[in-house]
Amino acid sequence: MKGRKDLQLAVLIDADNIPYSNIKGMLEEIAKIGNPTIKRIYGDWTKPTVSGWKQRLLEHAIIPIQQYSYTTGKNATDSAMIIDAMDILHNQQIDGFCLVSSDSDFTRLAVRLREAGMLVIGIGEKKTPQPFIVACDKFIYIEIIGRSDSDEDTHSAEVKPKGNESTHIEKIDKRLIRLLKISVEDVADDTGWAFLGDVGNLINKKRPDFDSRNYGFPKLTPLFKSLGKDFEIDERDADESGQIKHIYVKVKD
Repeated sequence: MKGRKDLQLAVLIDADNIPYSNIKGMLEEIAKIGNPTIKRIYGDWTKPTVSGWKQRLLEHAIIPIQQYSYTTGKNATDSAMIIDAMDILHNQQIDGFCLVSSDSDFTRLAVRLREAGMLVIGIGEKKTPQPFIVACDKFIYIEIIGRSDSDEDTHSAEVKPKGNESTHIEKIDKRLIRLLKISVEDVADDTGWAFLGDVGNLINKKRPDFDSRNYGFPKLTPLFKSLGKDFEIDERDADESGQIKHIYVKVKD
């Protein structure tokens, strides 16, 4: 079975619904998941509204696909992107798709690709409708991509946001705490301890748009560490050297 970094991904971008300002951050985020072997962007390139994309396409080797707007009020770009996705599904050797859009019109496409056994990653703004978000295996908000430039400090309970980053950070509420607690309990062993990696995988299955960066933390570990009144953390040696740690978490009684 292929490792995570060996996944071959088709990246399809809806130029009409995605800002071009952070395309570098988006591609770096995708590279964490797999290798973007196909990179295409769809739009009517005769319109000035997408002119900002043009230089970025050259910088990142993204292939532009021209789609004229034949009728006012109809989004021909969406149709072209959907048809291309199905062609790629049946003709290319890939493992998954990254659909970059904030448009709910791609909900059915995401469902169909997953039915075919494809990994589907969504990237869009926080205004993205919920049906499209939950149709993906994982959904990443553009607002948090590339925002944090600090590495995780495994001895720090919290990483503070910088500048105007706080405008995109969500508050940790009772709903999130409940999700975390239930997920820990779902994968915990008989002693109540759960491997944090398993917890993170389960949370993403329950909420595809979950990301610790939404709450101002670069990783899941410092998020849990900041919730000391609700959870216990245990760092265990993964080997005899003690240089590699496995993180376990437990719900406090």
